[in-house]
Amino acid sequence: MSELGLLLQVFLAFVRVGALAFGGAYAAIPLVEQEVVVRSGWMTYAEFMDLLALDEITPGPILINSATFVGMQIAGIPGAIAATLGCILVPCIVAITLLLIFRKYKDTPVVKTIVLSLKCMALALIASTMIKLGVQAVAPDAPSVNMAYAAYVAVVMCAAFYLINQKRIKPLYVMLGCGVVNLVAHLLVL
Repeated sequence: MSELGLLLQVFLAFVRVGALAFGGAYAAIPLVEQEVVVRSGWMTYAEFMDLLALDEITPGPILINSATFVGMQIAGIPGAIAATLGCILVPCIVAITLLLIFRKYKDTPVVKTIVLSLKCMALALIASTMIKLGVQAVAPDAPSVNMAYAAYVAVVMCAAFYLINQKRIKPLYVMLGCGVVNLVAHLLVL
């Protein structure tokens, strides 16, 4: 593969991460892992864990640091630039667009519901990442995430959304309940 082709792959991988990274860097870590370890095979899980440790001690935004470090490892300085630009392109466009829309419609019930739902989803992603990284730290040879786990996460997410929006249960209680369900599911599987 040509160097330009590799740079394009790196750029597009981080465009996907940037486009789906809601809830901040910790919520985006599974997306980076999917692109870098699972989908492309550019890094092993051990290398990815080392990258996360390096991200934590390096000043600056974790997601951008991750993109830069991965790009640098894969294709040097041009790879670091491609990954970083890919990571920030979609969020910059979306943020500017949403800011303009939010300023106009921020007091409507629909927008308030959307914002609450996004907060809950971000928390679920962060909790999932924390549990997954904890399992990987304790049992590095544990199998990677499969489709059954992805379906389980989708069911829990939909149930949480339903409980908050239809049954009007307070988000804190739903989040705590999701955490207990996830902990029990992980204990039963391991």
